[in-house]
Amino acid sequence: MQNIAKKWEVFERSFIEYGGYERVIDGLKNTLIIALIGLCIGIFIGTLIAVVRVMPGRTRFTKVMAKILNGICSVYTSFFRGTPIVVQLLLGYYVILPLMGINLKPVSVCILIFGLNSGAYVSEIMRGGIGSVDPGQMEAGRAVGLGYWATMLKIIVPQAVKNIMPTLGNELISLVKETSVVSFVGALDLYTAFRYIAANNYEFMIPYLVMAAFYIVIVLVIALGVKLMERRLKKSDRNS
Repeated sequence: MQNIAKKWEVFERSFIEYGGYERVIDGLKNTLIIALIGLCIGIFIGTLIAVVRVMPGRTRFTKVMAKILNGICSVYTSFFRGTPIVVQLLLGYYVILPLMGINLKPVSVCILIFGLNSGAYVSEIMRGGIGSVDPGQMEAGRAVGLGYWATMLKIIVPQAVKNIMPTLGNELISLVKETSVVSFVGALDLYTAFRYIAANNYEFMIPYLVMAAFYIVIVLVIALGVKLMERRLKKSDRNS
């Protein structure tokens, strides 16, 4: 116990007196920004891909277009689901963006790559959500004069989102945990901040335990938020 108390003293000194908490605050902020904005980008891209992949071909032209777009979407999802996120970060930061002449800060690159990665996963989640909506909803939308895309975005997708809310919550949790690799491109996140504190004192036990506690709290808050949103949506369904 005395040994643990000494370790805690060392950590407390590094965290408070030597300004370690400032790095943790910045790291926490970057972790949440990357995960939240990445999920928003992922939902946007994933929804478009899902709508394209369930699009019916009514004429010869639309059938050809649907086939081409499906092929592009398949390549996209295969790449981002088939390669580790750290490989995608390294390729984006050190290869693809420099070749395109684009110069972004590490955090901005992480947001972009995490958004593209999330889009590949959300597309499959959203496709399942769209499939769970009664097909009669599409027929009803078309019957009142709405086109395919308008019916999808105004009627089908909002209902699909209600059905997949818990899965989207899990996707956000996954993104938060995966941010621990952003240090590969020089971005500061929660893991990097605690690793800095630990390395400065050559004392790793307490900083890493506190870091784990931070991640657990974030995950619990996200899970609680998703449950509250689900409850609110169910309540609005009963009232409507």
